[in-house]
Amino acid sequence: MTRTVAPRRTLPLFLLVAALAVVSCSPANPEPDRSTAATPGGTAAPGPADGTAVKAGSTPGVGSTPGVQAAPRFRGSVVAGRGAVRERVRYSWRRGCPVGPVELRLLRVDHWGLDGRVHRGELIVHRDHARRILVVLEKLFKASYPIQRLRLVDAYRADDDRSMAANNTSGFNCRRVSGSSRWSEHAFGRAIDLNPLRNPYVTRGGRVSPPAGRPYADRARRAAGMIHGGDAVVRAFAAAGWRWGGYWSGSRDYQHFSASGR
Repeated sequence: MTRTVAPRRTLPLFLLVAALAVVSCSPANPEPDRSTAATPGGTAAPGPADGTAVKAGSTPGVGSTPGVQAAPRFRGSVVAGRGAVRERVRYSWRRGCPVGPVELRLLRVDHWGLDGRVHRGELIVHRDHARRILVVLEKLFKASYPIQRLRLVDAYRADDDRSMAANNTSGFNCRRVSGSSRWSEHAFGRAIDLNPLRNPYVTRGGRVSPPAGRPYADRARRAAGMIHGGDAVVRAFAAAGWRWGGYWSGSRDYQHFSASGR
């Protein structure tokens, strides 16, 4: 039997040339897409924005490293205007005081608490010292020095004993030096009592004020909020020209800082 052989079909020459060109342009091992490629751990491979640390005080967002939180940023301000102070010193100021509300300034600041959290507090000082004390409080914040309470003494009806018993840090209070007729430096707005329960006033004879601060009269003790000679707190106030009562001879006022040294 005679077998009939079908004629072989061939591509036109121009189609054959085009096919060979496409094959030669395709890479044998194509590069993976980095935007979707996985690492051995199963997570997306890092892109150019990953690995950037969040700066202190900035808001995490695009480009921030997951799990890294911004460090708290100090916020502080001097509130100007006579009315801003006059309304806040109903108990701590009266006619006849050595300075008037117009000479005082209200500070609103952030501070670390004994609970390890950031709180908002207030303090009143003389206008001549407001900016310098604002810088001091910022230094204490950056040093993570804790202040249990930072409230105006008017919150305690200007009763210094009540304020100290609450371990409240305060500034202006139009009062006399205890046991005398002389104006306290607090009456001029140029003194601050800092964590008074943990930094009590200790007389030469051993009397402690506030009484609950007796365990902290032992200055060899180390506890949060205590102040010791040469530490960050003393240095911060010294840079502002304020002196510490813990350096007094005889009776020592470990809570007390003042512009005059008294």
